[in-house]
Amino acid sequence: MEHVKGMDRDQVTMISLGEMVAEDAHARVIDLFVDALPLDELGFKYTKLAREGRPPYAPGDMLKLYMYGYRHGIRSSRKLQKACQVNVEIMWLLNGLTPDDRTIARFRKANGKAIRKAFRHFVLLLKDWELVDGNTIAIDSFKIRAQNSLKNNLNQNAIDRQYKYHEEKLEKYLAELERGDTQDPLALKEKIDRHICGQANYGMLEDWLRESGEDQISLTDPDARAVVFQRNSVRVGYNVQAASDGKHKLMVHTDVLGVNDTHALHPMARQVQEILGPAKMTTLTDKGYTTGEQLAKCEEDDIITYSSPKETSSNKNGLYNLSEFEYDKAQDHYTCPAGHTMTTNGSSYQKGSYTVKHYKTKACKGCELRDNCTKAKNGRFVERSCYQQVLERNQARVEAHPEYYRNRQQITEHQFGTLKRQWGFTFTLMKGKAKVLAEVELNMMCYNLCRVVAILGPNELKRRLKVLIFAFLGLMRKYKPSWSALSGRVFPAPHPSQCAMVYLA
Repeated sequence: MEHVKGMDRDQVTMISLGEMVAEDAHARVIDLFVDALPLDELGFKYTKLAREGRPPYAPGDMLKLYMYGYRHGIRSSRKLQKACQVNVEIMWLLNGLTPDDRTIARFRKANGKAIRKAFRHFVLLLKDWELVDGNTIAIDSFKIRAQNSLKNNLNQNAIDRQYKYHEEKLEKYLAELERGDTQDPLALKEKIDRHICGQANYGMLEDWLRESGEDQISLTDPDARAVVFQRNSVRVGYNVQAASDGKHKLMVHTDVLGVNDTHALHPMARQVQEILGPAKMTTLTDKGYTTGEQLAKCEEDDIITYSSPKETSSNKNGLYNLSEFEYDKAQDHYTCPAGHTMTTNGSSYQKGSYTVKHYKTKACKGCELRDNCTKAKNGRFVERSCYQQVLERNQARVEAHPEYYRNRQQITEHQFGTLKRQWGFTFTLMKGKAKVLAEVELNMMCYNLCRVVAILGPNELKRRLKVLIFAFLGLMRKYKPSWSALSGRVFPAPHPSQCAMVYLA
């Protein structure tokens, strides 16, 4: 018996790259998908060539390289350069081209806006294919690290601490210089100069922080912020908001809105509403998004919210919960668990961006249930927000339809696991919010393409993409004299039913 043996390495064989790439390979889907994109209208650079100068790489080839790389967890430009030399599928995709790492990195950096438009174009195409409808939208966030260390992220306390450190060192070295305790005064003067420069540097950083109006600044990536990751670890990064459609769990929109989810619900829901234009839209979110102000704004725009209710502080201290106090809307008073009436003086008090009313009763002093109700010296009072009715309506919807609300995790959590665990998207390679979002949407575009393969099947998807390619080429030939007049406008790709005649021709 012998081991299984391969072919002779030095044997000359006749084989093409196409034969080495399987018919159901994802590279073939990427190839057709990019060919179906109107790259010029989306704003990709070098789609039009000049008569002079060195010829550039085609933007379609570079986008194919990135989509294949991100799909397989290869994001570094140096690793992509190496893959062009050893990966057979990439060789087939690029027709044997081997761009260097700087060219690869420059494409991603220079085409951020175009990549974002390509993602939006794909979402509109999915809408035309009736794979997304916007009726149920799950919104959640995930965090990625930025190209900025914690040492280069400063707030007022950090600046004060560093300024004090330099000040103490200066006092020490100046005292030594004055007493003549050192045998090397030149070295001591160098230390003094270094700490003087340090003080001046942190003084400028303090001015920068004050002028920015923010509570923190990042030196390497100005748009990055200190964000709480898992297990309460603080790192500098981005809190990326993502909206997924409930029909086939496809991602439709993303943005970066602050370091937490408190003020993100309405902006995200409104942007999705503008993109997809559903007749009726419902959002599913966790309790991080549950704020009365955001829920009220959603109601004003006819957006139905299912957001997990937040627990009150009394739930954690063993005292009577707010839900045990009955509110009478007609009389505008509460009834406490002991049966006493709690009234308000009618005044509204400002609390942050909204107003509240306080409800009290004098019966607290001699109440038998006081120990179970409050530990406050002046008795229990109930604080009612001006958005309390909105919060109660949202809570009633969640409690009335628990099965529907549980769809939230099924719709939105799987995408995050795929992007972060399988594809390694735990940190961004770009700097600045716009470029970071371009990288996020490049990942989402790759994810949606994989999902559509699973939904439609590879053969059906290829057929539809071929329809778009031939339709687009047909439109180019038909409107060639006036096509330049359409530059700068992005149109959703034609529906396959509208392109069937062109395809058959």
